[in-house]
Amino acid sequence: MTGTLHSALEPAGWDAAIISQFAWVMFGAGAVIFAAVMALLYLSLRRQERPARALLWIGGGGIAFPVVVLTALLGWSTWRSAQLAPQTSRDALTISVTAKMWWWEVRYHDPASGREIATANEIHIPVGRSVYLGLNSADVIHSLWVPSLAGKRDMVPGRVTGLTLRADKPGIYRGQCAEYCGAQHAKMALHVVALAPQEFEAWLARQAQPARPADNAILARGRAAFLEQRCQACHTIRGVAEGSRLGPDLTHVGSRMHIGAGTLRNHRDTLGGWIADPQAAKPGVFMPGSQDLDRDTLRALATYLEHLK
Repeated sequence: MTGTLHSALEPAGWDAAIISQFAWVMFGAGAVIFAAVMALLYLSLRRQERPARALLWIGGGGIAFPVVVLTALLGWSTWRSAQLAPQTSRDALTISVTAKMWWWEVRYHDPASGREIATANEIHIPVGRSVYLGLNSADVIHSLWVPSLAGKRDMVPGRVTGLTLRADKPGIYRGQCAEYCGAQHAKMALHVVALAPQEFEAWLARQAQPARPADNAILARGRAAFLEQRCQACHTIRGVAEGSRLGPDLTHVGSRMHIGAGTLRNHRDTLGGWIADPQAAKPGVFMPGSQDLDRDTLRALATYLEHLK
């Protein structure tokens, strides 16, 4: 699997390739036009033209040239735009993505049980297959943009919009909220993980399972701390505490690459620091700190969450 990509100029999908081509053609055309205008400006300053010649340059360079060039660019861009993937869920894997301040809730349909599978801040997709993201917002206007795979799409409260993705090769593609949404807008990232089809099916089957049991004393202490601290008021762990959708589903949180919507790498130490004082890493986040926990209990809770894979 390739490293994380986050550039519209490094396309890994059909739509992203078309958008990248748009960018290069517009950059190139703009550079040529700018060079031509600068050359004409230089010549005009070097010598005086007769009025008739001046009118010819104005008519040719100021009217005819822009009309021809812009008409050609309009025709080409219209033809190329028609080749973008249709924004439809027909014949596509459908995934629900809800933007919240400041993280992403991602939901899949489990083909085996018919239940929803919830995760957060990561979208796993199969390579070579169209994926339709059903987008909505729970609070303010957000915008989803994964530049290596597709264009951006706004997410408006009370409305459902859609975005089609298709990854042509395995990899990790970073996305970002592209509409200012509050204090932690800059730290509202997500990652699209493109897997071979059989790997995706295996991942989805694992995500459908309930949380792993706490099978030793440290994990049991961490599980008890989760319940005693009333973490289930905001978070679900399937098989332990279910029902809340205020915060990310933590059933398989240990398998995710990051916590805090791309803010921190996910491991026991960062989990412990986040639980104790999330404001230190992401000021304004709605999660309260747990600085009253003793060191051993905090470490047990972080170890338990890391164990949930």
